[in-house]
Amino acid sequence: MFDLDRWQEIFSSIRSNVLRTVLSGFTVALGLFIFIVLFGIGKGLQNAFTEGFARDAQNLIQITTGKTTIAYKGLQSDREVTMNNDDYDFLVNADKEKVEYTTPRYAANLLVKYGKESGSYQINGGDTDEIFVENRKMLDGRYLSPNDLNNKQHVAVIGRMVQRDLIKNGNPVGKDIDINGTMFKVIGVFSDDGGDWDERHIAVPITTLQQMKKGSDTVSTAFIAYDEKLTPEQAIKYGDELKDKLKSRKNVSPDDENGVRVWNNAQNMNDTFAIMFALTLIVGFIGAGTLLAGIIGISNIMVYIVKERTKEIGVRKAIGAKPGSIVGLIVQESVVITVVSGLVGVGIGVLTLNLIGDSLEEYFIKNPSVGTTEIVMAFVALVLSGLIAGFVPARRASKIRPIEALRTE
Repeated sequence: MFDLDRWQEIFSSIRSNVLRTVLSGFTVALGLFIFIVLFGIGKGLQNAFTEGFARDAQNLIQITTGKTTIAYKGLQSDREVTMNNDDYDFLVNADKEKVEYTTPRYAANLLVKYGKESGSYQINGGDTDEIFVENRKMLDGRYLSPNDLNNKQHVAVIGRMVQRDLIKNGNPVGKDIDINGTMFKVIGVFSDDGGDWDERHIAVPITTLQQMKKGSDTVSTAFIAYDEKLTPEQAIKYGDELKDKLKSRKNVSPDDENGVRVWNNAQNMNDTFAIMFALTLIVGFIGAGTLLAGIIGISNIMVYIVKERTKEIGVRKAIGAKPGSIVGLIVQESVVITVVSGLVGVGIGVLTLNLIGDSLEEYFIKNPSVGTTEIVMAFVALVLSGLIAGFVPARRASKIRPIEALRTE
């Protein structure tokens, strides 16, 4: 393996047969390049798809109400169903051991002013758990506290885009903003993975917003983040039970799909898992197919190379070279070519993905990349295939009698 004469002979053979070396090396480099680029793009599809479902808490159930479509228990259809504080408490306590976080929401679009700046923003009345339900991150200050809710404080937590639109200079925390004619003190600024739209929301205590709305106790939406230990099937069943209980409480027909509506992320996650599994299979199929094509290409090239060197093998055997020495020389040469070409293919492939970056986001491909593990596995697979591809025909050729090898054209 570390015989200097053998290495000199290998490099001499490579220099003497440039076309042969380029052909075999190109096959390896191209195989790894295509594998890395296609696998990386497939990974980019997975990244974009996953991010699309990661904006809010993954274990989230949203319950809203609307107009009935079916007459029930003497009540006419087209009746507006309204959820209130008591209904929210009923839902939260219906099966409390399955609950991780909850928050009610009373939402309204109101005019907000600061100095000479103004705009219409969605004001969300919520409670302390809203930060977890919405998966928000504090950039400055704090979020709502129990004291804010209990005392109906006029405090507000604004989204990053609200700060950019209204409070353009200085730290916004501690400054007063006018929400529909009522002054609120800004206590914090948040960011949200949902993007600019969600960062143009303002969170205030629900008790305060309900008081502003003439003492209303209306709840627009009940958010319940269920225990993550629940399986998707258990979470779906839990959501259906909550819907049935609220329908019964509000005298809505069990067959009415509009009076009480439930959006359960567990159902979406089931669909997501199915799509992710399909994407994983596609990416795996692409990777396996690319590697297989590379292996076949290497094998064909090595068979050709060994056949081309049959006369050379005959000369070596005629002057006393042992079959093992001949096989070792050819195998070592093929491994050298495979390793060097593989590194070139890996380098170009990784460079290509880096150049692509996030330029394909409009095509639903985000941060295309390939992990080190996948690269190493593909690289080893091709090197081993190069070793085997060189060993099998070389071993067969080494068994030919010298006289027959020398007669080969």
